[in-house]
Amino acid sequence: MNIAIVGSGLIGQAWAIVFARGGHSVKLWDGNPEAVPTAIKLIGTQVADLKAAGLIDDPTGLLARISGANTLEDVLNNADYVQENLPERVEMKKEIFARMDAIAAPHCVLASSTSSIPASAFTEDLPGRSRCLIAHPVNPPYLVPVVEICGAPWTDAKVVQKTWDVMESVGQKPVKIHKELEGFILNRLQGALLREAFRLVEQGYVDADGLDVTVREGLGLRWSFMGPFETIDLNAPDGLADYAHRFNNMYQSIATEQTDTAHWSEDVIQKLEGARRSILPKDQLLARRLWRDRRLMGLAAHKKAAEKNDH
Repeated sequence: MNIAIVGSGLIGQAWAIVFARGGHSVKLWDGNPEAVPTAIKLIGTQVADLKAAGLIDDPTGLLARISGANTLEDVLNNADYVQENLPERVEMKKEIFARMDAIAAPHCVLASSTSSIPASAFTEDLPGRSRCLIAHPVNPPYLVPVVEICGAPWTDAKVVQKTWDVMESVGQKPVKIHKELEGFILNRLQGALLREAFRLVEQGYVDADGLDVTVREGLGLRWSFMGPFETIDLNAPDGLADYAHRFNNMYQSIATEQTDTAHWSEDVIQKLEGARRSILPKDQLLARRLWRDRRLMGLAAHKKAAEKNDH
């Protein structure tokens, strides 16, 4: 399959690795001509790290399947699937999807990596709108495999299925979202946790490090291999319904305190920023991000081995 990557930033680079690792031919294009050579160089570095972590076997073959394109017409030539990765701006999405729809072959799927914008917001007026949808990754998708697939009301069911099949074929974990909503599922869950985390710090119940420890050394350990429903299914003697009946009143009581929808205050933002910078100076952020990715590689390798043993 021929894959076109439109936008060669961090997400575009990561998608290129995902598809090339899956055996597909990948072309990469960016509106800034100087960005693509830089992206391909950075991809080489990331692939070397994946090889060192034991997550790929043939880095040379993977890199040989990735090439750059000089024009949008070039990247879309013979493409079977497009993954767009431009900034989160509706007008920019409208423009690039209109151009892609006019150029790409009729069978080609046009997918966006947008984190929050429903496909209906930028595809409604397109002649080929039935082949457009969202395939939202988590960064970086070559280490975090979930992909949220969400069509517009007019997206062809066959296009949704083809996208699902493509994602499964390259080792991703697709989740179908049955109807459009802003932020999809992952960011709404993340947003709910962040809103409560900000509130708890702002109201003096815990400091920033204590909150992070609670998730990192508590909830996060289980969540790295189980979702919330499986977690509570195992946390009561008779399963999920038993848990719900035991704790429903407690969670309802807590929920009455969680109705504030105000913006995060600048005071708490600066308080948290100060707390984080006291632990991690700004000039060490890049090094810590690289550390995070190495830890994710180790976790991915562990989960890969564990899944083999489970079966």
